[in-house]
Amino acid sequence: MTLIWNCWKDRQSLRGIGRVFDRYSSSIYGLISRTAGIRPPERVRSKHCLSLSKREEISRSIALGFSLRGIAAKVCRAPSTISREVKRNGGLGNYRATLADKAAWARSCGPKCCKLASNPKLCQIIGDKLKYKWSPEQIAGWLKREFPNNEYNHVSYETMYKSLFILIRHIAYVMLPCSHQNYQC
Repeated sequence: MTLIWNCWKDRQSLRGIGRVFDRYSSSIYGLISRTAGIRPPERVRSKHCLSLSKREEISRSIALGFSLRGIAAKVCRAPSTISREVKRNGGLGNYRATLADKAAWARSCGPKCCKLASNPKLCQIIGDKLKYKWSPEQIAGWLKREFPNNEYNHVSYETMYKSLFILIRHIAYVMLPCSHQNYQC
């Protein structure tokens, strides 16, 4: 993916990028249009996550018969963190550091579906308010007052702005001719 985005940044055509990967430009278009032509940030682990080396320490300590509290002290983590880690990755008898690390990376993988994309009714409500010239800040506040016990119908104004920005970028990308798009619309 990095090479695709580097080619895109260098203003290569979709057809040219496709040639590099021996793919049709339509498959490259599908990848790039998902984010409206904006390069997604590189995935990095949070500094708060357990590293592979800590997971290996947990695995070795389990094999040596340490208690979960003893392991927690050894890796400088809360006992509850170690307990959850071991429980979600096979238990005391089946915990393997590399498998646990791969599973954690896969679980962290999104992309998380946007709340507006998964809730058409909420999207309609927001669209109606925008037609009446309400700001996203006003809509977010109104939603919290209108649906106080239903967090599924709460959305931040930042999410609304981001969704609108991506929608506008997507429309501009699809509808307007661009100097680095060498394909038929």
